[in-house]
Amino acid sequence: MKKTILILLFFITSCGYQPIYLNKNITNFEFSKINFEGEKNINRKILSTLPFKENASDKSLNELILKSSFTVEETSKDSKGQVKSYRSSINVDLSIVKNKKVIKNKNFIKDFTYSNISSKFELVEYQEQVKNNIINKVIEEIILYMSL
Repeated sequence: MKKTILILLFFITSCGYQPIYLNKNITNFEFSKINFEGEKNINRKILSTLPFKENASDKSLNELILKSSFTVEETSKDSKGQVKSYRSSINVDLSIVKNKKVIKNKNFIKDFTYSNISSKFELVEYQEQVKNNIINKVIEEIILYMSL
């Protein structure tokens, strides 16, 4: 039993295995210009969470372009025409540009389907929670993409 644990430990440590979320503190990314298009709330949250810095004086740096959109769709209705379920989705297109040529481009799409709530106030509050959760998932994916 001890030998198998020792051998397993040897193979895991010697193969260069590292958990994906081991280094959550990604380095600061500097860009000569950061452009945001689309949903202002999504863009503000991404900018405040991620360590993107704008350094306009250094023209040798890349340019970052983030395009975001948020949609809420009715996915099903009952026989009376009342909405039974919704789908909220966020689409963030991240592009890194140097000398007007795209170096990296990645599209992050996340969505969530949920049932209707009879109280419109509770529905709007729930949709805001869903939106924030989806934004956080997209931010995690951006962190993974940028750190690799």
